[in-house]
Amino acid sequence: MDSIPVLVYVLIAVVVLGLLGLVLLRGPKAPRGGYPSTRDADDLEGGPAEAPGDLEPGTGPAPPADTRPALDRPESASSRMARLRGRLARSNNVLGKGLLALLSRDRIDQDVWDEIEETLLLADLGTDASMELVESLRRRVTVEGTSDPAHVKAMLREELVKLVDPTLDRSLAVSRKGPVPAVVLVVGVNGVGKTTTVGKLARVLVAEDKDVLLGAADTFRAAAADQLSTWGARVGVPTVRSDVEGADPASVAYDSVVAGIEQEVDVVMIDTAGRLQNKAGLMDQLGKIKRVVEKAAVIDEVLLVIDATTGQNGMTQARVFSEAVDVTGIVLTKLDGTAKGGIVVAIQKSLGVPVKLIGLGEGPDDLAPFEAEGFVDALLD
Repeated sequence: MDSIPVLVYVLIAVVVLGLLGLVLLRGPKAPRGGYPSTRDADDLEGGPAEAPGDLEPGTGPAPPADTRPALDRPESASSRMARLRGRLARSNNVLGKGLLALLSRDRIDQDVWDEIEETLLLADLGTDASMELVESLRRRVTVEGTSDPAHVKAMLREELVKLVDPTLDRSLAVSRKGPVPAVVLVVGVNGVGKTTTVGKLARVLVAEDKDVLLGAADTFRAAAADQLSTWGARVGVPTVRSDVEGADPASVAYDSVVAGIEQEVDVVMIDTAGRLQNKAGLMDQLGKIKRVVEKAAVIDEVLLVIDATTGQNGMTQARVFSEAVDVTGIVLTKLDGTAKGGIVVAIQKSLGVPVKLIGLGEGPDDLAPFEAEGFVDALLD
């Protein structure tokens, strides 16, 4: 009887040992997805993996398409001036040819001098400048006693160059000052092309390897900010704007300068709304924009945009704007559309402010630095 319990214990022990052996033989369960392979790529079934460089042309995965718009490459300032000089000559050489024809007559009497003065006045040279030029030429022709066309042309050129004054500083103050960018404020009456001028000037500066930021402070004209943003996008220049219609232009201008400081750009250019020179409230607002901006940075340039075809009305505009914001330079647009190039002399003589840029067409690169001697040569060619 005692042998039966012993047998039971032996059977139980055998069963337990057998189950334990099965567990040990199966080993641990593999993780989901299997263990990482420890075999080299060359050991895998199907042979070695194909290197990307060994792919047949056109069989590899296509690179992602670049959906960014292509940026324009603005024309350099020197190249555009050479190109535009001929256009200036075609529109303004009536003045030069008329003067040369009068001065080349066999006999130059008082009637001829009166005609010369009238020609100069019709070209918007202004009364003072016209009289000064006539007196200088009269004196030289009398003293030198010449009627040789080439000599007369040389004298006329010298006197015109003196009037246009090549000694004036026509450079743009667009150099960064330490941590602060140069700030350019662009002003003018309605319809002279301020926004377009800002966009074109951005192209000039980008061509000179400047980092530029635009400020859309014309918050009264609905399309102005869109127009400016489009100009900037074409050359990779950002635009600061407000999405609120009728926003405070001084605030937008200030935000533009702050953004320019944060982004470490070289130049911030601020476009302003057109305003009539006889509207005191709007002119006061322009003064406010200047004061608010100067809490963040000094304004280096105030460029007044004038339509060259407006003639003497442009002189009135220039005087009023200069009183409001201390204009540092003139931009004459549409100079290719008028034979009255004398406004260059008249404005400079009246205000002592140089013409720094001229617009000679509707193309994006038809804005160029003004060159005194090149301008005179274009008149006389």
